[in-house]
Amino acid sequence: MVSTLIRITGDWSLAEDCTADAFEKALERWPRDGVPDNPGAWLTTVAKNKALDRLRRAANEARKLEQIAIMDELEADVNEVTDDRLRLIFTCCHPALPLEARVALTLRTVAGLTTPEIASAFLVPEPTMAQRLVRAQKKIKNAGIPYRVPPIELLPERLGGVLAVLYLLFNEGYTAVSRVDLAEEAIRLTRVLAQLMPGEPEVRGLLALELLQHSRRHARLVDGALVPLEEQDRGLWDTAAIEEGLALVAPVRSVPGGRYQTQAAIAAVHARDDGDYSDLVALYDRLGGGPVIELNRAVAIGMAHGPEAGLAAIAALPASDYYLVPAARADFLRRLGRGDEAAVQYRLALAVVKTDQEREYLARRLAEVEG
Repeated sequence: MVSTLIRITGDWSLAEDCTADAFEKALERWPRDGVPDNPGAWLTTVAKNKALDRLRRAANEARKLEQIAIMDELEADVNEVTDDRLRLIFTCCHPALPLEARVALTLRTVAGLTTPEIASAFLVPEPTMAQRLVRAQKKIKNAGIPYRVPPIELLPERLGGVLAVLYLLFNEGYTAVSRVDLAEEAIRLTRVLAQLMPGEPEVRGLLALELLQHSRRHARLVDGALVPLEEQDRGLWDTAAIEEGLALVAPVRSVPGGRYQTQAAIAAVHARDDGDYSDLVALYDRLGGGPVIELNRAVAIGMAHGPEAGLAAIAALPASDYYLVPAARADFLRRLGRGDEAAVQYRLALAVVKTDQEREYLARRLAEVEG
């Protein structure tokens, strides 16, 4: 709804205010009159009418008068990007903004993520992210960055930011198991982007990655408990999503690819019954550094060559406060039967774990090694 109003009015604050007003009106009326048959359409209509009223009250401004005309005509779209949310993503990803600011602003505006959620996705403190968002909004206002979709020939220069947004949006839905709607929205938008830019291999790679990861959604959480990959019931995996993802990723197994193609190839190894963990180490080497990638590479070494090799790989990592490092170390120690040492690491992981599902899983593992 916010993205639709921004498209129509071109005014970010107005769109957010009128959306909030519509929800307040719903809270007031629906308990009394009942929920309408189409709640989304009801909310959108109320928000649009509210925006129109406010624009009419400011009709002495020529720019506002133009916006009223646009709203009355419902603005026939002349650009190939026909999805409001994807259009807004491209707008947020203006090259005048730093890449991290583009991603953060889009997650806040398009996906509705809170500042703490975005900070968690970026692995930065919440105050840092709050300042980043404020600076991005001021930059848009002070620089007069227009709300519009660039022509097709200029889309590639914003592709990196758009892909980063969709990737983080998907990850937020994938990591927070209860936010499956975010993962599904990321997949939907990536499909739209793939139709818009069919020749971009990184778009295909991201779609493949999302499909392969999302295919395990029904097996990752059973009776409220998080189930690690090697213990999941493959019968619960979405075979259609896996087949589609594998078809998209197949060409990149034998040739160097971009970041999302490489991550899709990693997901494909896990999706195949005959996946070779030694392939994973080479693929992680292609991805390069960063605490998440480095830890995943160390885990891949442990899966390919045994827990001792995995522990050695983790010990060789640069100093990092990435919260899953002690959890991975604890898992290898548990596999080696070193319960007391594993318990220490599980407690360290529990002190910094991010989600309730992960916390319950680690507590369960801790109970096992202590018992």
